[in-house]
Amino acid sequence: MIIKLKLDEGVECPSYATAGAAGADIKAAPGVSVVIPPGCYKVIPTGVYPEIPEGYEIQVRPRSGLALKHGITVLNSPGTIDSDYRGEIRVMLINHGSADFTVSGGDRIAQLVVAEVTQAEFVSASSLSQTERGEGGFGSTGV
Repeated sequence: MIIKLKLDEGVECPSYATAGAAGADIKAAPGVSVVIPPGCYKVIPTGVYPEIPEGYEIQVRPRSGLALKHGITVLNSPGTIDSDYRGEIRVMLINHGSADFTVSGGDRIAQLVVAEVTQAEFVSASSLSQTERGEGGFGSTGV
């Protein structure tokens, strides 16, 4: 699969760290210097503008190392980039850690996962089929 990208000057294409990686690392745009205080979130520019083929999306997901070491994650995880969007990929990072976190240009801030999309037809119904679980939710099947 090929995804065309328009890149700002000095920006690198997202890339996979290993041959088996599902997510491609995306970096903060050059010149970025953003401090995220504990409990706060910031939108980080990447300088990457995608043209995603119809029938696909790009999911923006956190990097596990940032989460483990600093408490940094993607606020709306997973973020969805639709195939008809042509703007810049910007990543909402939130700091769940206890110290300020600085994002600098070139830092790997998130990973992008390409996924197929199926659009459903939603229809109104007066009743639904019964299941063993029924309306139980939020832990109703046990811990």
